Amino acid sequence: MRVLILGGDGYLGWPTAMHLTANGHEVAVADNYLRRRLSRDEDVETLFEPPNLCERARLWNRKSGCSVEVYVGDLTCWEFAAEVFRKFTPDAVIHYAEQPSGPYSMLGRRAGTLTLQNNLLVTANVIFAVREFVPDAHIIKLGTMGEYGTPNIAIEEGWIDIEHKGRKGRFLYPRQAGSLYHTTKIMDTDLLWFYVRTWNLRVTDLMQGPVYGMTTDETGTDEKLFPFFNYDEIFGTVLNRFMVQAVAGYPLTVYGKGGQTRGYLDIKDTMQCVRLSLENPPQKGELRILNQFVELFSVNQLAEMVQRVGNRLGLSVQIGSVRNPRKEAEEHYYNPVHQGLLELGLQPHYLTDEVLADMLETVSRFKGNIQEHKIIRGITWD
Repeated sequence: MRVLILGGDGYLGWPTAMHLTANGHEVAVADNYLRRRLSRDEDVETLFEPPNLCERARLWNRKSGCSVEVYVGDLTCWEFAAEVFRKFTPDAVIHYAEQPSGPYSMLGRRAGTLTLQNNLLVTANVIFAVREFVPDAHIIKLGTMGEYGTPNIAIEEGWIDIEHKGRKGRFLYPRQAGSLYHTTKIMDTDLLWFYVRTWNLRVTDLMQGPVYGMTTDETGTDEKLFPFFNYDEIFGTVLNRFMVQAVAGYPLTVYGKGGQTRGYLDIKDTMQCVRLSLENPPQKGELRILNQFVELFSVNQLAEMVQRVGNRLGLSVQIGSVRNPRKEAEEHYYNPVHQGLLELGLQPHYLTDEVLADMLETVSRFKGNIQEHKIIRGITWD
């Protein structure tokens, strides 16, 4: 298929481009380097600086023989979005092109406004462009399990059947976001569901848990092909942060009681999930929602695993508890369903001691780049 990846420079976008081309798809990527700019502006640059998109595409072509077409521009601008869709005419669109951080969205009015404007306007432009230029294309949008919050009942896969006063109906599962960023993801889902009903679009919404890792089958050990790897409080996911903290000798930053439980997955499984969704599209007029994770862990469990494996490698890992900057339950029920992707053929990678040791050893290659002042920035929801 011809696949357009929006946000193709990002932590997931670039690995997806390599993975799909390696599996026979024709790929173009579009990005305006927003994440790079915000990381620089907030003084939280990544563990290493990846090459720009054009250079990444050249490197990947030399390694694999696969080509990736590159478009650099702002997808909130309709003229740019329309140009990309007209030139490439995709069969499917993978939408990663959003400000991806809950903590960033809570920095203040400016960051919150940027998050709202970027995320919602890009989603709207994607919808309008698909209808105008490629009405049969499949939109695959990356959502987040954070849309659901931590309800005291099982989290169904996107939809819930309710009986009320003797009548039954099927509804989007009730959602309760934990940040402004997560709220924009809920609004994305609502926008897509409206236009699925109105314009008969074909959409898959992937409710993804936190991702960890930096190597995929396509990167191998070639650091120039690695994705972004943030280790700061703003853009770094929790296990990636713990990896760097362990290598740096910085006590692992457990928020509050540490009982916060989520569904996690290896970056290799994100690649699988996206490709399986792409190659098994829903019907027109369908909003398919898939919960995208592999294993459940609390923050305490992750910290203890990193400590055990790190100590075995001679790192002397300490665990620290810090005041929780977020408004969230620190001990809660959590029981999400996730059958859809397994039924499509997902072959999960599990978080073993060997996987953790490999990650720690890879991070150790860049130990000299770690800057401790980036780890905790004191961002609070209140």
